[in-house]
Amino acid sequence: MKPMCEKVIPSSNSSWRFVKYQRPNIDFSWHYHPEYEICLTLNSKGLRYIGDHIEEYSKPDLVFVGPYMPHTWHSAINEDESSQVVYVAQIPKAWLDELVAEHPEMQGVEEMLQRSSRGILYSSECTKKAIDLFVQMEIADPFSRYILLMNLLNVMLQDQQSILLSSRFFTYSDKTDSGVDKLDRVIEFIYGNFDRSLYADELAAIAHMSTNHFHRFFKKRTERTLTVFINQLRIGKACKLLINSNHPISVISDQCGFNNISNFNRQFLSIKGSTPSGFRKSIRLKHAQ
Repeated sequence: MKPMCEKVIPSSNSSWRFVKYQRPNIDFSWHYHPEYEICLTLNSKGLRYIGDHIEEYSKPDLVFVGPYMPHTWHSAINEDESSQVVYVAQIPKAWLDELVAEHPEMQGVEEMLQRSSRGILYSSECTKKAIDLFVQMEIADPFSRYILLMNLLNVMLQDQQSILLSSRFFTYSDKTDSGVDKLDRVIEFIYGNFDRSLYADELAAIAHMSTNHFHRFFKKRTERTLTVFINQLRIGKACKLLINSNHPISVISDQCGFNNISNFNRQFLSIKGSTPSGFRKSIRLKHAQ
């Protein structure tokens, strides 16, 4: 089966993407992406596919996958129907490679990045430490989350019991995927026009798809619906304006493409956990300390 190229979009105000999934099971989704990925799987058992390596897993599972390495996990629903948890950190290759190259303190990480091209499985002891760091990331602000990511890389680097998964003979060179160009065009259009009303049919036309097909395509490639993606982008832009300007909240709402202030407040609260005014106040209090 040919793997699908996944489009990875960094978290708000971040250079990389952090996400936590809670699902009844993990569907088979054979895919790759240009980013490094650190994946921690909890309360799950099934099969792990990394390149040409297939193995059963049943305990907390921490794996580091290099760019363009096809991978997936696959599990059934737990007997007690409890949720399976997956923490994922996806890190742009150019950003992390440059970070390592420019800082002598991170010299040891370079070899680990090279080894990740085969997929690295970490020991139980290392995985326990990673669990604590991922849990902290979940509630951390972007800067604290960055520090935790560096801590995580250091913990992984110190693991003397890590093992390589895929064989050294495995390569995946067919990175041609017409869907990548289509999605890039759509996302570029969204970024350039987020301050106005956006409609699924016009975005579908850019991708040369029917509207229904486009909705399925977009969610499969970005792991979020079109509406959620646009709202997250707009709220991210709103945060920057709340921090860096004194514009009234109603003006910021208009500048970020929301059709009314009530919708803006509702979406902001849903995504950031506070109201726009509360967010601005908390930022100013931090700066005043």
